[in-house]
Amino acid sequence: MTVPVLEVENLIVSYVGDRAGAQRVVDGVSFRIRPGEVVALVGESGSGKTTTAQAVIGLLPENGRVEGGAIRLAGTDISGWSQKRLDVLRGARISLIPQDPGSSLNPVKTIGAQVEEILAIHRRGATGGGRAANRARVIELLARVGLSRPELRAQQYPHELSGGMKQRVLIAIAIALQPSLIIADEPTSALDVTVQRRILDLIDELRREFGTAVLLVTHDLGVAADRADRLIVLQGGRIQEQGPAAEILAAPRSAYTRQLLSDAPSLAKAERRAPRPMGEGDDAIVVDGLVQDFDLPGRDGSFRAVDGLSFAVRRGTTHALVGESGSGKTTTVRAVVGFQKPTAGRIRIGGADPAALKGEALRQFRRTIQLVYQNPFGSLDPRQSIFEIIEEPLLNFERLPKPDRARKVRDMLDRVGLPQAVLDRRPRALSGGQRQRVAIARALVLDPQVLVLDEAVSALDVTVQAQILGLLDTLQRDLGLTYLFVSHDLAVVRQIADTVSVLHNGRQVDAGPVEAVFRNPSSDYTRELIDAIPGRRLAVSA
Repeated sequence: MTVPVLEVENLIVSYVGDRAGAQRVVDGVSFRIRPGEVVALVGESGSGKTTTAQAVIGLLPENGRVEGGAIRLAGTDISGWSQKRLDVLRGARISLIPQDPGSSLNPVKTIGAQVEEILAIHRRGATGGGRAANRARVIELLARVGLSRPELRAQQYPHELSGGMKQRVLIAIAIALQPSLIIADEPTSALDVTVQRRILDLIDELRREFGTAVLLVTHDLGVAADRADRLIVLQGGRIQEQGPAAEILAAPRSAYTRQLLSDAPSLAKAERRAPRPMGEGDDAIVVDGLVQDFDLPGRDGSFRAVDGLSFAVRRGTTHALVGESGSGKTTTVRAVVGFQKPTAGRIRIGGADPAALKGEALRQFRRTIQLVYQNPFGSLDPRQSIFEIIEEPLLNFERLPKPDRARKVRDMLDRVGLPQAVLDRRPRALSGGQRQRVAIARALVLDPQVLVLDEAVSALDVTVQAQILGLLDTLQRDLGLTYLFVSHDLAVVRQIADTVSVLHNGRQVDAGPVEAVFRNPSSDYTRELIDAIPGRRLAVSA
C-alpha cells in the first residue's frame, strides 16, 4: 500500500493567552493525503482549518502549541521537530501558497530575486550549478506558471503585477523544488472568479504532472466542490465529517455541512427574488454616458478607465456593477459618490449632480450617499470604540445633544443585529462579520438614500456573508434604501441584485435584470464570468 504523503493523527493545538490557561482550537483532527490527491479543509473562520495547516508546516504563531497527536510526512513524525530541522523541509518537501498575493511578496525585491531565493536557500539550481543555473530556472518557473514575458517579469517588482500574476509567482516559488505536498491556504479568495479559475486550473495541472499532494484550505464549498477529491469539514476545531467530495456534497450528514452548502452562493439553489418596494417611477441613481480618463504620468495622452457607461437604478432596488479588476467598477463608484469629476457624461443622485456641487452643498450631499468598504477591519479606526465609530458621522453633520446621539447609535446597533455590549469594545475585539455590521451601522446613522457597497462581502466567510446579505435585504425593505453593489462574484450578485451592469475594460458588455442576464447573456465575457463560478455545475437551477 502506498505510504501517505501526509498523515495527521489526533492533532491537538492550543493557543496560550495572556491569562492563565490555554484555548484549544484544534481538537483530535485526523486525516491523510495520498500522492496526487487534493484534500480540502473546509469551514468558517475559527473552525481550525488554517491552524491545522500551520501546524503541518510548523508555522504556528508564537503562542500556538501542538499539545498532542502526530504529523507524519512520508511516514516520519515531524510534529516534535525544531524549526531548524523543519527549515530543511519547507520549500523542498512541503510548500505553502499563502492567501494574499498582495502582502506575501517583498515589495523592495524583484520577482526574479524572490523566486531565486528558494533555490539559493536549498542550494539547488536547475542542474545543481550556481547563480546562472538558478536564474535560468527562475525564468523556466515563471514561464511554467503561465506568466507572459518571463524575462521581463523577473526584473519587475510586485506592484507592477496584477493580483493573478502575483499569485502565479507564489505558485512558482511553491513548486520550485517539486515538493511532495503543497498547502494552498485560501489561494484564490482575493481573486476575481475568472482569475480564480485559471489559478486553480494551474494547480490541478501541476498536481497531475508532478504527482504532488495538495491540502486546500478554503471556506468556499464551491471551490472545494470543483477541485477536491475529499472534503474534511471543520467546526470549532473538530471534524464534523470527512469523505469523498461527491458523497458529502450529495448527502451531507452533519447539520453544519448542510448549512455551509445552503450559504454558498455558487451552490445554493437559484430562487426568484420577491419584488422590491419601488418609488413612483423615479430613479435614485442615473448614470448617462459616463467617461473617465486619467493622465499617464510621464507620458503623452491618457488612459480611458470608463467608456460611455449608462445605467439607472430605481429607488428601493439594488443595481450591481460586475467585472474583473480593472474593469472600471471602482472608478465608476468614485464618480458616483463625487470623489472625482467625470471627463464626460452625466450623473444624478436623487436629482443632484455631484460634479456640480461645491463647499457646503457637496458636504451635505455626502449625507445622501454612503459607502461600505470591502475590508471591515481596515475601514474602522482601531483606536476608537464601536460607539465612537458609529457616533462620528453625527458629530460631523448634526448638532444633536449627547443623549440624542447616544440613542441613535444604540438604535442603529439594534437595527444591524449587534448587542449593546460591543459599544465599548475596539474593532480588533470583533469578528469580521461583526465589524462589517458596524461599518453598515456607521453608514446608515445619517439616514442616507443610497448605499454603495464596494465588495462589501467578498472578504467574509460564506456563512457570515449569507448573514450580511440577509441583513442588507432586511434593511432595504425596512428603510427603502437604494443599493449600488460592486462585486466580481456573479453568484453573490444573483442573490442580492435586481439589475446588473457587466463591465469589461471600462465598457458595459451586458445589462438588464439579473435573471435575464444569467439565463441569456449577450456577451462572451458574461458567459465566461458565469462559467467561472466555482461549483456551478453542482448547483441546482431554478
